Amino acid sequence: REAEIRNTILAQVLDQAARARLSNLALVKPDKAKAVENYLIQMARFGQLAGKVSEQGLIEILEKVSQQTEKKTTVKFNRRKVLDSDEDDDY
Repeated sequence: REAEIRNTILAQVLDQAARARLSNLALVKPDKAKAVENYLIQMARFGQLAGKVSEQGLIEILEKVSQQTEKKTTVKFNRRKVLDSDEDDDY
């Protein structure tokens, strides 16, 4: 039931090319497609969309969502001190 409602709203909001791009994205990255769908549905419910979203508009929304969900990768080196003394030469 919820999937039907989502599909109906997305059909009203997106034009054909944008809908095709979103379905292709859902095959590759389902979590990102779900985030974009939620964003579009929320905008539609609050009346922030004027007309149908084109493919170019969808690309812009994808870039916004990517920037918001971008994960920063950090590498931290933990250098441990070795308790081996240079004074004791083992031959």
